[in-house]
Amino acid sequence: ELSFVSVLESEIRLNNFNIITFMNEFFKITITCFCLPIRIFFAEPDTCVLTLNNFCYFRSRRDVQTCTSWKAPIIWDGMEGSSVALTVFAVGRFVLCKNKTLFTYYVFTDNPEKMPDIKLAPQRSIKVIKVERHARWQDISMMRMKAISGVIESDIRHRCTHVFCFDVDQVFTARFGSEALGDSVAVLHAHYYRLPREQYTYDRNPKSKAYMENGDFYYHAAVFGGSWRSVKALTEACYQSIMEDKENGVEALWHDESHLNKYMWLHKPSRVLSPEYCWDTSIGYTSDIRVSRLLWAPKHYDSLRTN
Repeated sequence: ELSFVSVLESEIRLNNFNIITFMNEFFKITITCFCLPIRIFFAEPDTCVLTLNNFCYFRSRRDVQTCTSWKAPIIWDGMEGSSVALTVFAVGRFVLCKNKTLFTYYVFTDNPEKMPDIKLAPQRSIKVIKVERHARWQDISMMRMKAISGVIESDIRHRCTHVFCFDVDQVFTARFGSEALGDSVAVLHAHYYRLPREQYTYDRNPKSKAYMENGDFYYHAAVFGGSWRSVKALTEACYQSIMEDKENGVEALWHDESHLNKYMWLHKPSRVLSPEYCWDTSIGYTSDIRVSRLLWAPKHYDSLRTN
């Protein structure tokens, strides 16, 4: 059961969909298979678990970092499995929620009366949710945290296990598989992942709730997700920090993205996606990006943004 917060028309393929249940108490088992000792850890959700299925993650790529300092996998091409497909069709800002037999699209708009009549496949439905209109695009971006949290509380948590959030101006160009699933998932920003940490654009204004001097990585707010509980906790925390900044007359450098980076620094993601999962072709060729799964679409800020 999956749900996606997204804003584009696309096709998503999920391979070898598995859900792992973690035990509360930490212990480890050492087994031997083909004369290769493998340690299997059962731990809290934010702890990396090494199994026979995902052991290849950490040895399949020698040219890039495949594991964080807190033992969460960093997913690159060559580290995924195979096999089930999920096709997603959507228009506008939406949450796709799937249960055993039904897809529901949640369309967030300030003009529900202008919602077009969309012909859907059988057992699909659309829910249109009216949201407040904001004059500034920065506020639209930041206030999405409140909208996502609200629909998770009212609907998604009752039927779905995972929520993924995507910016509108992106295009799926390759498989975006179940290897991306995790309790808390973040993606490395394509423009920063090869830079030294001192060049990461964290918010360094001590007056902002997003303030941080140093961090682990710089994450892109264009893609994030995880279990509905984790995404709800993230969006609620970011929204609260945004509102506290507003009360103090402060705005974080990169708005909701700055708050997301602060949250992910304090609450480590259990899975990190490589820039393959949100790539900008203007960067040009780089040998470590073997496949571009999700691409930034051309920007038309002059016509789409009013300020």
